[in-house]
Amino acid sequence: MAEETLERKLGLFPATNIVVANMIGAGIFTTSGLLMSGLNNPMLMLILWAVGGIIALCGALSYGELGAAMPGAGGEYLFLSKLYHPVFGFLSGWVSFIVGFSAPIAASALGFSEYFTRAAPGLSVWIQETVLMGPDMTKKVLAVSVILIFTFIHYRGIKYGARIQNALTLLKILLIVILLTAGFSSGRGDFSNFAQGGSIPSGLAGWKTIGLSLMWIMFAYSGWNASTYLGAEIRNPAKNLPGSLIYGTAIVMILYLGLNILYVYGINPEKMKGVISVGGLAMGSLFGKPSEVLFSILISFALFSSLSAFIIIGPRVYYSMAKDGLFFRSAAKIHKKFQVPSNSILLQCLISLVLVLSGTFEQVLTYMGFALGIFPLLAVFGIWRLRKNNPGAVRIKGFPVTQLVYMTAGVLILILSFLERPIESSIALVTVFVGIPFYFIFKKSSENNSSR
Repeated sequence: MAEETLERKLGLFPATNIVVANMIGAGIFTTSGLLMSGLNNPMLMLILWAVGGIIALCGALSYGELGAAMPGAGGEYLFLSKLYHPVFGFLSGWVSFIVGFSAPIAASALGFSEYFTRAAPGLSVWIQETVLMGPDMTKKVLAVSVILIFTFIHYRGIKYGARIQNALTLLKILLIVILLTAGFSSGRGDFSNFAQGGSIPSGLAGWKTIGLSLMWIMFAYSGWNASTYLGAEIRNPAKNLPGSLIYGTAIVMILYLGLNILYVYGINPEKMKGVISVGGLAMGSLFGKPSEVLFSILISFALFSSLSAFIIIGPRVYYSMAKDGLFFRSAAKIHKKFQVPSNSILLQCLISLVLVLSGTFEQVLTYMGFALGIFPLLAVFGIWRLRKNNPGAVRIKGFPVTQLVYMTAGVLILILSFLERPIESSIALVTVFVGIPFYFIFKKSSENNSSR
């Protein structure tokens, strides 16, 4: 039987769009108000958003070199398996399987339902009166519907799905540009807001707050490595894969800084503290209540783009693991007509739906950020091994400064976050270690099947 493989159909533009779409999600539209509660200082918050962008860009430069040398499906799973040992690749895929993709899909879907029902409160009332469904269940049904629709879209092929993804990403960028243009041109904000606010605690307490804040910011930047998961489907990967990572991350960094400047320009820091729907609040402050409703609706639909990108990427990791005999064998199945890892797409959909219906994902955001911060550090460290063992590989400028910046920042963020939130961080570490026995179970099963 011929080996089932993925086809190289994606160019630089759609690959960059996937990076942008994967990065711009619920994080930028929800975290700034929460950050202000801990940091108390708008200038410090803006500096940390810039620092987060630089860290992500250093990671993107490193992954560009890794992806060009190993242009397959799976991202960290592929890199760590080849650079170190398959157990490290498996554990990164294991974490991705548990929280890396399914949880953000659920978060984006529920984020959509939160924004949408807030903008249209009459919908929940009407549904409650006609079908006796409460507001919380209405939100869950909306979220489930969105996940099912986009799973169906991407089940029908990467080329078809990429067209939808391109349109959604361009619309999301257009929305942000409109937000920025309209917000700053209104003249109703106040740049003196940047001088408002207090300060963080001194000493270790302050550093722990900064570390946790940066981890939340890095969650908003997560996705800077998105196109490496689609390396097996990118044309001319030595050029297009690094380009998509670098261009996509740089675009998002500029947009994030612009949005945060707009938030502070439009909202007094005290009023901003703890507000989740900070984008809607900013537009309401600048233009009035009708604008807050309008932009809340637009932001809710903008979340489709990141949800769609996660649905594209996650199954490629499970596919790669299954191809290597380190996951359920059925996850490696390629649909004969649509040429996608169909079973992996359906499995991810099922997990996302469970998370939406259980609602537990809201309690693991810090846990998710910690767990996902571990394996990129190992991958970036692998650049030294790659250059030693593969001297003919593509070289991207910046070595070793970009790698040292990323690794130093990443380690400090994990340490400070652990000190600030030890319970969630410990659960993340347990999740990683629990994957070790599963690796040997899948490995033994694969060996038994191959010996038959």
